[in-house]
Amino acid sequence: MEEEYPAEELLIRGIEINYLFVCPTKLWYFTRGITMEQESEWVDLGRFFHEQRYGNEEKEVGIGPIKIDFIRKGDILEVHEVKLGKTMEKAHEMQALYYLYYLKRFGIKAKAILHYPKLNETVEITLEGREKDVENAIVQVEVIKSSPRPPKPIRKSICSKCAYKELCWG
Repeated sequence: MEEEYPAEELLIRGIEINYLFVCPTKLWYFTRGITMEQESEWVDLGRFFHEQRYGNEEKEVGIGPIKIDFIRKGDILEVHEVKLGKTMEKAHEMQALYYLYYLKRFGIKAKAILHYPKLNETVEITLEGREKDVENAIVQVEVIKSSPRPPKPIRKSICSKCAYKELCWG
C-alpha cells in the first residue's frame, strides 16, 4: 500500500492528524480556516516551555505541509515534538508517526522523540509496524475535511480548555 500515498500527494498537516485524535469537530473547523488556537493560553504555555527548554534548537522546520518542532541529525534523523502534557498522548504519537511516514515517502529514515518538559519525560517512536495506522488516519482526515458539516461534537473533559468550545457548546 506504500504507493497509495506518494509524498507529493500528502497534503495533510501533522496538526490535522493530531486534531483527528483530539477532536474530529475541532479538525473540521481548523481545516475550514477557523483557527482559535492563537488566543489559547495553553498554546502560549506550550510555546513558553518550548522556548525555555529548547531555545537553542532550530524551530518549526517546515517540510512540505508538515512543521516539525525541531530536528537533530545523527546516525538517523530525529524528529522532535514538544508537548505540554500527556493528556492527548495518542494524538501526539499519531502526529509523530505521520511525520515519520511522510519523511519515509522521500526516502528519509527517521525516528521521533516526544518531549514532555513539564513532566521531564521523553518518548521515542518509530514507524515500524505502524504504517497502516497512519494510512487509516489519513483516510479519516480526508473524510472529515471533505464533509460539508462538522462532525457532531462529543463532550470530553478537555472541552473546558479547548479554544473551540464556544463553537461546539455555545
